[in-house]
Amino acid sequence: MGCDCGTYGFRNFLTKAERIELLEEYKERLEKEARGVEETIEKLKKNN
Repeated sequence: MGCDCGTYGFRNFLTKAERIELLEEYKERLEKEARGVEETIEKLKKNN
């Protein structure tokens, strides 16, 4: 059974400032993920 809590889990309509904050947090998570991918690639290259 699903929850009808909106896109971000708490409301359907966000202010401009809230959208910016969420996007900045999302960008930071993506950047961390990219760094993790880069580290993994380097480790794999060294193990060859």
